[in-house]
Amino acid sequence: MHPWHDLSPGENVPREFHAVIEIPLGSSVKYELDKGSGIIKMDRVLYSAVYYPANYGFIPQSLAEDHDPLDVLVLCQVPVAPLTIMDARTIGLMSMIDSGTKDHKIIAVATADPEYNEYHEASELPPHKLAMIRRFFQDYKNLEGKVVEVDDILPAKTAYPVLEDALARYDKKRRAGHHKK
Repeated sequence: MHPWHDLSPGENVPREFHAVIEIPLGSSVKYELDKGSGIIKMDRVLYSAVYYPANYGFIPQSLAEDHDPLDVLVLCQVPVAPLTIMDARTIGLMSMIDSGTKDHKIIAVATADPEYNEYHEASELPPHKLAMIRRFFQDYKNLEGKVVEVDDILPAKTAYPVLEDALARYDKKRRAGHHKK
């Protein structure tokens, strides 16, 4: 089973979905899905003295504009092991320009975590939590000499079309691939 291609994004997309975690909360290691095998690989140790402010992963059967699965940060009070499937609710969208490419991040909460499952909008979170998330992405590639521009975190409703477009893009590419066989 391949976590990107064979898992369902869920029945209640775009409001709720299944997320596959690549990087646990608190990690300074950038793990990512090896697209060919479906196994997690270590991409690099972060160059700066920073750590991921949330469990970080992707939404199955999605294809973002950067040709990777759509990224998601799932807020949860504990770190979750790589390749864990989490039920998540969309609460916002953070867009950034990373090395010249538009890069959207869905901001979500773990619906199975009682500390976060009551949140429905990013604006309901403590402002410091949102500031930490933005600051992480502004800084994490700084010592690599790469500039990342991070926009404000927007409401959940702005994330819905981004998520729906990523699912449609994946579906279109998958169907085109099946026709070639």
